[in-house]
Amino acid sequence: IKADGGDQVKFDGAMRELRKLGIQVWPSPDVMEQMGAKDALVKVANLNIGLEDTLAYYTEAEFAAGFKKTMAFQPRVIKQNRGSSGEGIWIVKLKTDNYCSNYGERSCDNQEVLILMEANDNHAEEHTVAEFVEFCVNGRNTKSGTWTSKGDGKYLEGGKAAGGQLVDQRFCPRIVEGELRYNMVGDALIGIIHKKPKEGGISAVGGTGSVYTYYGPKEKKFASLTKNFATIDLPKVMPALGL
Repeated sequence: IKADGGDQVKFDGAMRELRKLGIQVWPSPDVMEQMGAKDALVKVANLNIGLEDTLAYYTEAEFAAGFKKTMAFQPRVIKQNRGSSGEGIWIVKLKTDNYCSNYGERSCDNQEVLILMEANDNHAEEHTVAEFVEFCVNGRNTKSGTWTSKGDGKYLEGGKAAGGQLVDQRFCPRIVEGELRYNMVGDALIGIIHKKPKEGGISAVGGTGSVYTYYGPKEKKFASLTKNFATIDLPKVMPALGL
């Protein structure tokens, strides 16, 4: 909308007014904002579809302290809030694999080296903890080193009100088997997409060589997952997001 010279705020306002009249022509802006923001993952962390050790950071201090603690314990996925192409979504591992046995036992120091893979194109780079934190907060500069990423970092720019945030989740190694996207209209499932990363990759984002296979809503191989999601988690999703 903005790229075409329009005004997102005016558009969203118009959609809200139509909703008040009982006319549905587009998903509610409030639903899109609440569901689309990456910190929705924190709000559903305690559901079956979530991961209970999911954290959100809105300031540099929160990110530096929290990330150093989670990173010392296990491989992580750090996700910026903006966009859906995989840019700014990093799979992060310690180069030395010297993870602590229990969460909180230690925090990484600034000079520990990280192996990073970005989800938009599966490219890998190595940086220290300090360089990664600097890039995420302030972008490309002498402190963050040289990056081959297509992005510019600065994921907290503008603060929470402007969508500046980072989400920190554990890395799930079974991602190589793929992920499922459930396409819903209201509470009705209309289709399932199995998104499998290309061989050797760990990102199922479109354009990275990932393979998409489409199934109907009653696909037997996913019957257990579908039943649990539809009957247990789905009624809890909207309340968890404050919708």
